Amino acid sequence: MHTLKQLTDLLRIDGYTFVRGEAMRGLLGQAGSLTDWDVFAASWDDLGSDTYMADGGRYRKRRHAVFAVGAAGVARQPAQPHYQSRDYNTLNGGIERWFEPVTEVVGAGPTMTTILVFCRDLFGMIGPAPVWHVEIHQFRIEARFGLEGRPTPEGLHRDGVDYVLVLMVNRRNIASGMTSVHDLAGTALGHFTLTAPFDAALVDDARVLHGVTPVEPLDPAEPGYRDVLVVTFRRG
Repeated sequence: MHTLKQLTDLLRIDGYTFVRGEAMRGLLGQAGSLTDWDVFAASWDDLGSDTYMADGGRYRKRRHAVFAVGAAGVARQPAQPHYQSRDYNTLNGGIERWFEPVTEVVGAGPTMTTILVFCRDLFGMIGPAPVWHVEIHQFRIEARFGLEGRPTPEGLHRDGVDYVLVLMVNRRNIASGMTSVHDLAGTALGHFTLTAPFDAALVDDARVLHGVTPVEPLDPAEPGYRDVLVVTFRRG
C-alpha cells in the first residue's frame, strides 16, 4: 500500500507515478467515502459528444466541471469553458470549448468529493496553494471496427496546469491505450496501461509530457470504450 508521502516522493523524483487500482482505492478510502461508485461509474453512459475535434473524429464523449478546492473544502464553480493555448494543445487549443456539464448528482457525490480531497492533500504536500483551480473531465473514448479511438489525439503533451490525475473508471472490449511519459526533451521515462477500475496515473505537468496510444476493439463485431476521469489542479 502506498502512502501519500511515498507518492509525493515519486512525483518529486520522477515527475509521475502509476498506482494500481487496489492501492489507489485504499488511498481514496482514507480520504473519504466511495459509496456511490456504481452511480459514478454508470454516469459515463450519459456523456455528450465532443464536437471540437479538429481531426474530424467523433470517437470522444465528455462532460466537464470546474471546482475551487482548498482548506475550506470543495466548491463547484459556475460553468465555464475549457481553454488550452496552442502551446499545450496544437490540435484543439486556441479556442474556448464548452462541454456538457458534469451532472449535479455526480459532481456533488461522495466519490467525486473524495477524489478532489485526495488530490488536494497529495498535491498540497508538494506545493501548497490557498485555493486550487480544478477542472474535471469525464472522457469516454470509443473504438469500433475500422475506427480507432484516440485518447490523446494531440500526441505527447502537457495540459498547462500544475498536476494531473488520470483515473481509470472502466474499459470494455479494447486493446492498447498505453500511457507513456517523457521528459521535456522527449526522452522516454516510462510506460504503463490503465486496465482496471481505480488504476491511476499522477503527473507533475510542469516537468513531463504524457500521451496515450489509440485503442481498438478486441472483438471487431462489438463496440469498445475506455472511460477515465481526468482531474487537473492549477494554483488559483
